[in-house]
Amino acid sequence: MSSAVVASACSTLSELVLAAQACTACADLASTRNRVVVGHHPQRASLLVVGEAPGALEDETGEPFVGKSGQLLDSVFESAGLTRATIAITSVVKCRPPKNRNPLAGEIAHCSPWLDRQVELINPQVVVALGSIATKWALGKTSKIGQTRGRFIDWRSRQLMVTYHPSAALRFGPNGMPLAAMREDFALVASLLKGTR
Repeated sequence: MSSAVVASACSTLSELVLAAQACTACADLASTRNRVVVGHHPQRASLLVVGEAPGALEDETGEPFVGKSGQLLDSVFESAGLTRATIAITSVVKCRPPKNRNPLAGEIAHCSPWLDRQVELINPQVVVALGSIATKWALGKTSKIGQTRGRFIDWRSRQLMVTYHPSAALRFGPNGMPLAAMREDFALVASLLKGTR
């Protein structure tokens, strides 16, 4: 049965997590993964953050964004007055690609129904797409982050914010443009969520 059929039949996040953990649609990923990293889902999250795919630490722990990228993301949350405990966090692809390569188009296609259903079940006010893979999933096309970020896009009856992936900020360092841009973008998100925008 396809992931689209299985995902659409899930009526709760708990059902979705269990069903996704049993997925073997991508034989290469299913044979090399330790865990399926479906995401972090607090009750009533008004913000959903979407990355690209789990890394090695995420594959070991089953939790999204727990490595260096996650630490940086937490600091960006904090600078905007947000806390991880109240934010739903997931990725486009739920299994770690071998050697942390970018997810392939077929893998994204197999995993997209899981993510689409997560969006429906979480029903956040704002979705933040981190990096090019998540942005392409959301917009359906390749888009330059620098030209798309910094503004809200009406998307599926909610607001979408595109920003850089934390790995880009790590590559450029603490004084680099991606980190400053991420902080600006999450400050806008926090303002919208607090009703001050």
